[in-house]
Amino acid sequence: MTDLKNTDVTDVQNSGSCCSSDGSCHSGAAAGSQGGAVTTVYRVSGMTCGHCEGAVSQEISALDGVTAVTAVAKTGEVTVTSTAPLDEEAVRAAVDEAGYELAGTA
Repeated sequence: MTDLKNTDVTDVQNSGSCCSSDGSCHSGAAAGSQGGAVTTVYRVSGMTCGHCEGAVSQEISALDGVTAVTAVAKTGEVTVTSTAPLDEEAVRAAVDEAGYELAGTA
């Protein structure tokens, strides 16, 4: 039987931490829909694990207007939901601060 547990996605909704209350780096939670929100998918190079996902998510979550971030190391995609379009240079700086490289939008 296949284990359907989601281990590739880390959701951080301005929590300030990449880890859940039980100490794991994977919450498995799905982002809720945001009315009037802007969703942008970015490509980030260098992510290889849940810790990477958490580091990128945490830095992007700190940007003004960001309401949800979902990073997937396996695909290199980071989906960001915000109240308004984000300045790409601000996103680039956040990704750089986490130790990774923003390759652009997907």
